[in-house]
Amino acid sequence: MQHVDAGALSVAYVEDGPRDGWPVVLSHGFPYDIHAYDEVVPELTAHGARVIRPYLRGFGPTRFRSAGTLRSGQQAALGSDLIALVEALHLEGVILAGYDWGGLASCVAAALWPHRVAGLVSLASYDVIDIEQQRHTFDPAVEYAVWYQHLFQTERGRETLAIHRRDLCRMLWRQWSPGWDFDEATFGRTAVSFDNPDFVDVVVHAYRHALGQVPGDQTLDGLEARLATRPAIVVPAVTLDGVSDILKPGGTADHAVMFSARHEHRTIDAGHNLPQEAPTAFADAVLTVRKWLQP
Repeated sequence: MQHVDAGALSVAYVEDGPRDGWPVVLSHGFPYDIHAYDEVVPELTAHGARVIRPYLRGFGPTRFRSAGTLRSGQQAALGSDLIALVEALHLEGVILAGYDWGGLASCVAAALWPHRVAGLVSLASYDVIDIEQQRHTFDPAVEYAVWYQHLFQTERGRETLAIHRRDLCRMLWRQWSPGWDFDEATFGRTAVSFDNPDFVDVVVHAYRHALGQVPGDQTLDGLEARLATRPAIVVPAVTLDGVSDILKPGGTADHAVMFSARHEHRTIDAGHNLPQEAPTAFADAVLTVRKWLQP
């Protein structure tokens, strides 16, 4: 485990592979952590990758550097964290890859800082949140799947997450990945990351802000305004859908119009936690982008 000061955070991360390898940052989602990539990493390092796996804000040993920083989980914060890490580690030609919050962070970083990002792998394609649209209704099947987001809008929901975080998160794992038969030891390796003292505040703010119910960090207002314009992603990208991912019924292949560079979309036999359910498929997506970038 290593730590580096990067922007608002002291980021805890694990690094594998040669220091002079081609860099890739694998970002996890909610409610997961870096162990989602345990089986992806060896497939990348075998091809010369330097793999960085950071704990996102509110997870594991990552901490805020200042007590006065808003415990925001908004998309501009997640993307800014990722770019701050890339710059703190002096990563050049980096591929960003992620899913759920990690996919969101990677898409935001690629959309707003394309000069710092060489390539992208993202579950759910263009995973930047359209906050204005989120203020309005979706198909009932989607509303049913995101029940936890509605719960987190209330103080009762905050209390539920604070007191029953493991039970709630285990339930989400099972619902989002119906074909994945994980054991308690696998869940337990990740669940310790939910004990971060900022976990509840960051998660609750993330979903309240995403649904347009609370303001964000004022220092990020400019970035959020840029994201609201739906900027295209101009770096090479492989995007993924899980066949059994109930959060994205019908998939996201129609997002192709948001990618203006070389782009390929793949549908994988997996649920939402695709890196842990289908690690070879996720690694192959990263290796494909790497191949495109080579002269």
